[in-house]
Amino acid sequence: MSTEPTTTVPMPTVPMPTDCLFRDDAYRRDCTGTVVAIRPDGGIVVDRTVFYAASGGQPGDRGTLTTAEGITIPIETAVYTDPLKTEIAHLPVKPDGDAAAAPVAMLAPGDTVRLAIDWELRYGRMRIHTALHLLSAVLPYAVTGGSVGDQDGRLDFDIPDAGLDKDAITEKLTAMIASDAPVTSRWITDEELAANPGLVKTMSVKPPMGTGRVRLIEIAGLDLQPCGGTHVARTAEIGAVRVTHIEKKGKINRRVRIAFA
Repeated sequence: MSTEPTTTVPMPTVPMPTDCLFRDDAYRRDCTGTVVAIRPDGGIVVDRTVFYAASGGQPGDRGTLTTAEGITIPIETAVYTDPLKTEIAHLPVKPDGDAAAAPVAMLAPGDTVRLAIDWELRYGRMRIHTALHLLSAVLPYAVTGGSVGDQDGRLDFDIPDAGLDKDAITEKLTAMIASDAPVTSRWITDEELAANPGLVKTMSVKPPMGTGRVRLIEIAGLDLQPCGGTHVARTAEIGAVRVTHIEKKGKINRRVRIAFA
């Protein structure tokens, strides 16, 4: 019989080349850091970042990297470079011609840079991502896939029977959002997650394990699940959303799309 884990895990057991500041403060818009490496594809690895790296259906952040000399490099996205998701590379917008590294030729390991995200884009994704957590609470079925956008998003559910009602789901989501429930995060050990398999809703993307800890997102009284994404602090910040489409995707999959109303 599983029990809800309560352990606080302060540090991972595997070294983290990139300090992922967005995990502790999703509202932080910028930071300074030190360049660690320039990858062959032009990706810039910095020792700390506010950029969310593409993972779990949420796209990587866009924004800018500014050198100590004041030169601004537009960043198209951020990606993890390793399976354990410990290192993040910032990919510059590709110039005309060879994409490899024109903007990064001016950078070298040890350089100080300032990183700033496109906040409006990020905040929209935070709101949608949190709304999708609520959707998974309204529809308590296994999740087979999902995608987070800045204005809309979707989840795929393992549901053998049809009969989902858009208006009924929207009504339940609206009530959850209006409750203004706090959204918090905490860490548990890999072993605690293994002992509580019911926490994992997503069948297609398993929570990253191997660093010694796993991040849980709790929406008070409504939902608790592992997630590495960015979320708002209270459900009322999500604003009005509605279910826009319910589609049949295969024999047992139903795709439910939501968008800001």
